[in-house]
This record gives sequence, structure tokens and C-alpha cells, in this order.
Amino acid sequence: MQLKFNRQKSLKDSLLQKLVKLIVFVGIFVVIVFLLEKINFSKPDKKFNTDITNEIIRLK
Repeated sequence: MQLKFNRQKSLKDSLLQKLVKLIVFVGIFVVIVFLLEKINFSKPDKKFNTDITNEIIRLK
């Protein structure tokens, strides 16, 4: 007696597989965002107040 090999996935199996992939993707995304918030990126201490009106006039 030979068992029937079912190649086609059932709708339940395919939806479950997509749901697991989505959960893993969202979990990885949340971990990446959490780790990026922990990194201290350098911020400029000094505000730059450069007058660029002269350059704007020359461009016209």
C-alpha cells in the first residue's frame, strides 16, 4: 500500500506560515528600532546661523 503524497499545502497551512513570517518580521523590526534608540548619535551643540541671502540672489 502506497501513501498518497500531497504536494499542495492546505489553506490553513499557508496562512499559518504567512502569519509566522509576519510575526517574525515585526519582531525583528521592533528589536532593530529598540536598539537604534539606545545608540547615542552625535548632535551638533552649536546652532548655525549662516546668512545665505547673498548666494540666493546670485543663483537667480
